[in-house]
Amino acid sequence: MARLLAGDIGGTKTLLRLNELTPTGDTTLLYEREYPSAKFPHLNHIVKQFLEETESSPPAAACFAIAGPVSNDRSKVTNLAWDLDARQMETELGIAKIRLINDFAAVGYGILTLQPEDLVVLQDRPKVLEATVAVLGAGTGLGEALLVWQQEGYEVLATEGGHTDFAARTELEVGLLQFLRERHGRVSVERVVSGEGIYRIYEYLRASSFAPTSADVEAELAQGNGPAVVSKHALAKTDRLCTQALDLFVAAYGAEAGNLALKCLPYGGLYLAGGVGAKILPKLRDGEFMENFLDKGRMRSLLENIPVSLITNPKVGLLGAALYAQRLI
Repeated sequence: MARLLAGDIGGTKTLLRLNELTPTGDTTLLYEREYPSAKFPHLNHIVKQFLEETESSPPAAACFAIAGPVSNDRSKVTNLAWDLDARQMETELGIAKIRLINDFAAVGYGILTLQPEDLVVLQDRPKVLEATVAVLGAGTGLGEALLVWQQEGYEVLATEGGHTDFAARTELEVGLLQFLRERHGRVSVERVVSGEGIYRIYEYLRASSFAPTSADVEAELAQGNGPAVVSKHALAKTDRLCTQALDLFVAAYGAEAGNLALKCLPYGGLYLAGGVGAKILPKLRDGEFMENFLDKGRMRSLLENIPVSLITNPKVGLLGAALYAQRLI
């Protein structure tokens, strides 16, 4: 029986998983390990150590989800001095087939493996068989991708939708746009709908004297991790500036999800991924996200029929890489 290697490769950690393909076409998990990426000079060294630790021979195929741009099976990992070339890796590691895919593309494939317990449903609607699926995720940036049915299965179409223009809709958002334009010039939607976007919104509200600042909050912010501090006080409703910042973030997130949905009509489902969503889940469930998702005028009725869910499984990218590796053989 063939063995398959999957990896989720980031600047901080590398997660590897070895599966075995059964005669029925299912897979069984054999081993899974996590490694600190920066302690290794190259991904090849991690893979070799993993195979030695698990006393495994080289697998039949491998897929690695990379936190960084991928082109022609080559990539440079964000925040690491790793130049990855799948052909060179095949030769050095003795693995017949290796593919490198973007980490958000891997999330797209991972959606196909999820179970009901991996999801929180925000709008419960029946999925249309073989219809387009969309995924977007606020984390370090804003990722967006589509899954399109091709003959016998879904293929992921990667996009750079997070770098489209931020569309301000209210006076408050217009003020935010102007505030960010003074800093950055052009303002992409990811400047707002991302982890750092939460803190940028707080800074805008503070600068515009929307509400008095809290000495306790400012002291916490001085220690770093602004998005986490703002989110914590917003969810606890202990600071008006933080609460409004998260409200504005969730409204913008919902609006961008609605924009993506209008462009591709994902009646197969729209999924929220990324690290931010799970951390602010109570806020995403209070109705504000969905109201801004649906607030598209005469197009509202179209969006009311789209299933919307939040992914809570943190290993969705690894699962997607494993599915891609399986497809290689």
